[in-house]
Formats: sequence, structure tokens, C-alpha cells
Amino acid sequence: MLLFATKLLTKNSQLSRLAVILGLFGAVMLMEFETPTEYVFGYLYTGPILLTNSWFGKIANFQATTFAVCLTILNLFLPGGEVIKPSTAASRAIAAMALIVTGVLSDRLRRSQEAIALTRAKLESQEELAKVREDFASTLTHDLKTPLLGAIETIKAFQQEKFGPVLPTQQKVLDTMARSHKTSLQLVETLLDVYRNDTEGLKLDLAPVDLTNLAEEVASSLIELAANRRVHLSVSYSDSDWRSALWVFGDALQLQRVFNNLLVNAINHSRRGARVEVVLEPQASYQVVKILDTGAGIQPEQFPHLFERFYQGHSDRQAKGSGLGLYLSRQIIEAHKGIIWAENRVPTGTMFAFKLPVYPFQSVTA
Repeated sequence: MLLFATKLLTKNSQLSRLAVILGLFGAVMLMEFETPTEYVFGYLYTGPILLTNSWFGKIANFQATTFAVCLTILNLFLPGGEVIKPSTAASRAIAAMALIVTGVLSDRLRRSQEAIALTRAKLESQEELAKVREDFASTLTHDLKTPLLGAIETIKAFQQEKFGPVLPTQQKVLDTMARSHKTSLQLVETLLDVYRNDTEGLKLDLAPVDLTNLAEEVASSLIELAANRRVHLSVSYSDSDWRSALWVFGDALQLQRVFNNLLVNAINHSRRGARVEVVLEPQASYQVVKILDTGAGIQPEQFPHLFERFYQGHSDRQAKGSGLGLYLSRQIIEAHKGIIWAENRVPTGTMFAFKLPVYPFQSVTA
């Protein structure tokens, strides 16, 4: 019943529109054929032509345009009894051409509007899909944290022999399981942070921060990882042995994550016996941090994509990550009004670097 009523309303609407168009045609015809031939009212047919194109589409537009042109030309001969002057014929021809142009352009305009509407609908659909996907990923990663934390605490309890004696060989297995779960938890937290930053923006707890202290702290925490991979890790200060503070106005925890991401990336992509070096370089307006490695380098075509989400390049470097660490680092550095980049070194190796405005600077309160 509802479907029938909808069809009936649609049909009545079309009939009403058709009546309006026919009424307009009739009004213009009346003016055309009831006045002397030299008076050209054919231009007024543009109104019903435009309405026809908008309401009924291409074929009806063609028919209405043809009908209007024929009526305009026909008024030269009907109702008759007048001498056809060349100027009158020229006026009628110009009016007919104007009607044809109106029909063609109105059809193109309608098609352009339809294309724009279709494009807008596709963009809105893609935005909605992206939002649903991000909401799903954010919820999923948040829910994954609870079982991972539970598993880590359970493994700790086994390692502390709360459930009974543990053999040395079992301890090794438990250590491996604990490391694996902690890595998974770190990945989940990184993924959650990435989606949160994309949707809500990165919230910073700003205060004066010494990048030199951060670099030394993170390097110390990664000494064991570097040693396990037979990689030599060091921190140097502006190509000299003199330790100097590099003050910026930033979020110490977030900047620490950047140091950790870049150093872990360098260590994981270095061969045994390689060197990874943190170089701290103060400048007039910026504090510059460079992470240097002696690995295989990066293919030139990959540089534009290095800091994109989930991007994993194809190269001879030793390890692959999730494609989130560099993206998160870029989010953090850009939130601090800084710049992060990468480039190959000569003869071998890669440099990941970032620079932050020197503290104090005025734009942080803007």
C-alpha cells in the first residue's frame, strides 16, 4: 500500500511538472502568435527548456528545445499575411540559435551537477567507511589490551614461582613468552595512539625539556637490545665530546617515544657489528637530533612514503616493523611544530633526523 501511494505521488508530481511546462509553452506561444512577427518572444522559451532539462532529463530537453525552435521559426509564416523582412528572419534565426545553445548548455550543466553529486556521495561514503574502520580499529585495540595485560601478569607470576618451582629451561620459555606479549602490547598501544591522534589530535603536556637527557636515557634503556643484536650504540654531541643541553618546549614522554622509535628502528635495521649513533646538534633556531646507522640504506622511491601509516618498504634492511613507529613519530614531531625527515648516508647507511624550535619560542602559546 505504501509503495502504491509513493508511486501515485511520484506520478502526480510528474504530471504537475508537465502541466507547468506546457502552461509556460502555451503562454509564450500566445504572445508569439498574437503579436506582429517582428516582435520576437521566442527567447522566453528558455524558461520551460531549463525546467524540462532539470525535471525530465536529456531526451525531454531535446524534445522541448526542438519544439521551441520550430515554434519560433514557424511564427515567421503563421498566422501569415505579413511580408517577411530580412531583419525579422535574422532575429528569428538568432533566437532559434539561442534556444539551441540554451538546450545544449543546460544539458551539460545537468550532467555536471549529477557528476558533482555522485562524486560528493562517493566521498561521503568513503569518509563514513573510514570513520567506521577507524572506530572499529580503535575499539579492537583498546579491548586487546586487557587480555594482553592479564597474560603478562600471569607469566610474571609463573616466573616468580607463585604456582610452584620453575625449571631453568621453563624460565627461558617464560622469558620468551613475556617478551612476545610485551611486544604485542606495545604494538597495540601504538596502534591505539595513532588512531586516537588522528581522530582527537595529539594532546601535549608542554614543559622545558632537555633533549640531551632524553637521548641518554633512551640509549641506556636500549643498550641490552643493541648488545643482543651485536650493534654498538652511542651518543655524541655536535661532533665533539663536550656535553651540552638542548632545550625545547615539549612533552617529555612523547619525545621519549620518538627517540625510542627511531633508535629501535635503527638497531633492528642494522647488521651485526654495525654502529648506531645519536648526534645532538644545537642551532640558532632549532635543536637537531640525528640517528645515524650503517645499514643498507633506503631505496630513493621509498622516501616520500616512509612516514605514512602502515607503510613498509622493500629493501635489504634487516628487519620489518608494523609501519606505525615512524608515522607516530611524525605525528609527535609535527605536533611540536618540528620537522622530521630521512636520507641516505654516503657511502652506506641511513639518517633519520628531526628538529624542534629552541626554547623559549613564542608560537607554542598561539
